[in-house]
Amino acid sequence: MTDRTATLADFNAALSSATTEKGAFDALCALVKATVGAKLFTVMTADTHAMVARRAYTDDAEHYPTSGEKPIEPNRWFEQVLTRQEPFVSNTLADIDTVFPDAELIGKLGCGSVVNLPLILGGRVIATMNILHEEGYYTPARVALIHDHLRLPATAACAVAMVLRG
Repeated sequence: MTDRTATLADFNAALSSATTEKGAFDALCALVKATVGAKLFTVMTADTHAMVARRAYTDDAEHYPTSGEKPIEPNRWFEQVLTRQEPFVSNTLADIDTVFPDAELIGKLGCGSVVNLPLILGGRVIATMNILHEEGYYTPARVALIHDHLRLPATAACAVAMVLRG
């Protein structure tokens, strides 16, 4: 058994035994950190009809709490992730600053790279998995790993979380 297989088996076991939305996303967070690495991990739900997003999960509740909703702003990120359903990748804090108003906080947390992976059910984006690390971290090889090996587990964790949320 390879390390990746062991990690996926651990994820499957944790997801299968999750009894809360947080438990489902804890399993995903652990998988992401073991597979590709992340300094900050969040999941945001997306309601494009109401144009609001909700942070459903965070591994840094002090800086990024899971309370409340925020408006979705139509910009290039919105077009790429929520309309075309493509991942958004940025490897510099300067580029992150062009689409996220909290770029200063992101930088203070030691992050300067981001991958926002749209999670799609029924043909629509229901959430985004957001992973951040130091500047330049999300190389093409890491982005391919995220796309090829983490998209399905992320979608599964989101679906389980939706069921557990009630």
